[in-house]
Amino acid sequence: MDPRQATVNHTPQQVLKDALSRYEQGKIAISFSGAEDVVLLDMANQMGLAVDVFCLDTGRLHAQTYRFLETVRQHYNLDLELLMPQPEAVSELVRHKGLYSFYEDGHSECCAIRKIEPLRRKLDTLDAWITGQRRDQSVTRTNVPQEQEDQAFSTDEHTLIKFNPLADWSSADVWSYIRTQGVPYNELHDSGFVSIGCEPCTRAIAPHEHERAGRWWWEESTQKECGLHAQNVIKIVD
Repeated sequence: MDPRQATVNHTPQQVLKDALSRYEQGKIAISFSGAEDVVLLDMANQMGLAVDVFCLDTGRLHAQTYRFLETVRQHYNLDLELLMPQPEAVSELVRHKGLYSFYEDGHSECCAIRKIEPLRRKLDTLDAWITGQRRDQSVTRTNVPQEQEDQAFSTDEHTLIKFNPLADWSSADVWSYIRTQGVPYNELHDSGFVSIGCEPCTRAIAPHEHERAGRWWWEESTQKECGLHAQNVIKIVD
């Protein structure tokens, strides 16, 4: 699939098969955390496609999420790689600013230490990665293509490609797949949690709220990206 044709919609299975055929194992991986990602894992598994899988362990995930990760690891017989932050950087942040500084000065600093730095270390070893981003998830994701150059993590020496096979799927599509295929999911979804991140920065939402309303709810909606998908952030013009 030519990146210049990224606006053409293919089935998620087509995108996965194409991506995994273009890059050798060890140079492409699925970033796993939630319902969308486990759908991609299941699709790859059903097609008999081998793929590396990694997950960000910030040290502040819900207990239910850790149990979910273990369920997925066993269900798909995965070597699930957990990426953890540098302990010195976490210690320094907590020592100077406490455990909940993000409620006062935004989530960017904490996410940079707990998510972005370990993710960058991993992506530096890859040529491509696969995510579960969907266009209808957030106002920051409405233009997400199925394939793109990752402008947030590419460098002059290293171009990184990002695949978003579920870009044109809806939440209903995701959950229809999960229910019909018997795919494991995080038990927090049964308690009103839709988009699940770190425990202090995630809450359940009401039926009328958008699915990303439970993430960083104290911040402006156009800035609700932790940095994993920084090129999605909408620039605010004064």
